[in-house]
Formats: sequence, C-alpha cells, structure tokens
Amino acid sequence: MKVRFLICSLFLVCIVSTKAQENFAAYANIKIEPTEKINFSETNIGVFYQKKLGTKNKISNTLEYSSLKANYDLNQYDFYEDQERFNQIQNNFQYSNQILEKTKLGISVIPTVNFQENLNFEDITVLGNLEVEQQLSSKIMVILGAGRTTVFGAPKVTPIIAFNYNMNEKTNFRIGFPDSRISYSNNDRNKFSLTNSFNGNFYHLDETNKAEKAALSQMTSALEYERNVCNNWFLNFKAGYDFNKKYNLLDSSDHKVYDYNTGNGYVLGIGIKYKQ
Repeated sequence: MKVRFLICSLFLVCIVSTKAQENFAAYANIKIEPTEKINFSETNIGVFYQKKLGTKNKISNTLEYSSLKANYDLNQYDFYEDQERFNQIQNNFQYSNQILEKTKLGISVIPTVNFQENLNFEDITVLGNLEVEQQLSSKIMVILGAGRTTVFGAPKVTPIIAFNYNMNEKTNFRIGFPDSRISYSNNDRNKFSLTNSFNGNFYHLDETNKAEKAALSQMTSALEYERNVCNNWFLNFKAGYDFNKKYNLLDSSDHKVYDYNTGNGYVLGIGIKYKQ
C-alpha cells in the first residue's frame, strides 16, 4: 500500500492548483477492439491543463489512468490465465518555448506505470520526446524530432515527423509519423477527422517465467466525430480498423517469447469531455 501511495504521489508532483489554469479539460473514453481470436476493451479517464508563462513559454500536463481487458473466450491459450487485465497510470508534462520568431522547441517528459494488479517501483518507465516546429508560412509548418515511445509496443527511440497545412479556418491537414490527420469543421459545434496512427503499449507481468512484458501495437485508421452538445460539454465517437495488430509476450531484453497471432479487427469508441 505504501508503494502504491508513493508512486501515485510521484505523478501528482507536476500538477498545480486549478485556480492558476488558463485551460482545463477532463475526459472519459471507452473503446472496444475485437479481433479474430481475442476481444480487447479499454477504458481511460484523465485531466488536462495548460498555462502560458509569459509570451514565449507554455506548459501543459495530462494525468491519465487506463484499464485494458482481454477476453480470450474465442480461443484457448496456454499463457492467458493471469493476463486478462492491464493497468496504466501516466503523466505527460510538456513544455514549449518560442526560441525564434518562427521556431518553437517542445519537450515532453512522460513517467508511466504499466502493471497488472501488483504495482511496484520496477513498473515505472520514463518516456518523452523532443520536437522542433518550424513555421514556413502562415499556413504551413514542419515538425521534426525524436522520442522514446511505445508506438511499436516496447519502449524504443522513434522519429517524429509531420507536415501541417491549414487550408482555411475549417480544414487542417497533418501528414507524418506516428500520427496523420485531416480535420474539418462545418461549424463551431461539429468536428470531423480522418486519422491514421501508429500506436501501442506494454505492461509488466506480475508472474514471470520467461516472459516479463505483454506488448501490443497496431496501425489504426479511423473516422472521428466530436460534437459540442452544450456549453463546455463534448461527445466524441470513433470508428475504424486496426492493421498489422500484434500482441506478444517479451523477455527482459524485449525479445519475443510468444506471439498470440490475434489478427486484425475493427475499433469502436465513445467518449465525453469537459473543456474550459
């Protein structure tokens, strides 16, 4: 119990009083991802704030808890007995600085705890990234960087590259890796997005033999819709498909021990958000 309290305290260090916040949001989402052999469902809740520090600096922070459940009823495995639920507590602290008139530097530090039921200090992993945004014109921006991410399951250093084009006030394009997006708003209350993202995660296993981690990754293409239903409340919906979905067990060196061969599947999600 003391270990759980200490780790949770670590993630709360970055949070400041909400009275000082200039922008705040709280959200909850539910997502299901059935595949040929295993059905996945994920629930996450989080809070976000951002604040400007003068004219050139800005900080933001997102604290999130997520729970992933795996249903193996469609097939029987030798390894699944204690691998039905996974948990994550993650804190994403971001800092940006306008170092030149058209150049911005962004840094993020992301401590995360990924575990099954028993939470320990060994479950802590620190992720993060470094990005440089270069404004080429009033409508075009290029982003280059690198980070320690989990887009391929286990933590690895990956590149970050994006080309942003604001066609007009209603339409925006972002083409790059790991995320691409085309967004369109026909009015102040509706926002439609076509997205493509490489995404993944990993979890430390409580009972280890050869395998010490469960790692999941996929490329997701989806259509998303956000609706401002009233005042500060928003509903969002997501429907898409997971390509090249992988669910593997890894050893301490992140080498594959077992492959579940789940196959691909569709994605359905719904969420609610409060913004101010």
